[in-house]
Amino acid sequence: MARSHRLFDLMQVLRRHRATVSGQTLADELGVSLRTIRRDVATLQDMGADIDGEAGVGYILQPGFLLPPLSFTDEEIQALVIGAQWVSRQTDDSLAFAVKNALAKINAVLPADMRSALNEDMIYVGHPLKGTGPLVSEIRRSLREQRKLRVTLSLKHVNLGREIIWPIMLGFIDSKRFIAAWCELDEKFRVIGLEDIASAEVLVERYTRSRRQLVKEWRAQEIRPCNSHGDIC
Repeated sequence: MARSHRLFDLMQVLRRHRATVSGQTLADELGVSLRTIRRDVATLQDMGADIDGEAGVGYILQPGFLLPPLSFTDEEIQALVIGAQWVSRQTDDSLAFAVKNALAKINAVLPADMRSALNEDMIYVGHPLKGTGPLVSEIRRSLREQRKLRVTLSLKHVNLGREIIWPIMLGFIDSKRFIAAWCELDEKFRVIGLEDIASAEVLVERYTRSRRQLVKEWRAQEIRPCNSHGDIC
């Protein structure tokens, strides 16, 4: 393996480990000696990478440093294309626009002989149910800003009333879309199908608790998504 590629791979491994990782773990993942890891870490530090740690303790990469772009493999390009298709067709207009911009940036740094791979139609990603895009966009904003959401629930066009929920996670399962949330009315977690939300309004008021902690509590309860008939868990 060329040293430039090895340095790039080392950066990728360090990015993947968000906590301190031992030099031996890095060596095992990259298939090199511990001595090589120490030498490569020193090289990256000389290049400006903010890597904290030392031999015998471990290393952690602080955010903000980027190596010059290197070439992608065919598999990596295909993975990016498939992911971009899914995002553009299964989420909302804002993310669809963002993923097109991301692909354009990738295209700009690819070698000329690999750019055609971005336009190859090898795998088809289907389109979602109509009418969910604007709702997905509002829910994403609520999640991102940790703001409460006032929703009007309906079942087979029967109004079930308005509730205030704390959205904690947006789910895409098969052709369905769900939102996991803490419900203020009955003080419990629910998983609600987007097809059962007639309207949604992002409120100014924020959650009074951490969204990440709420996600941990929700997962511990193993709440299942609602069924296709719109039943609320």
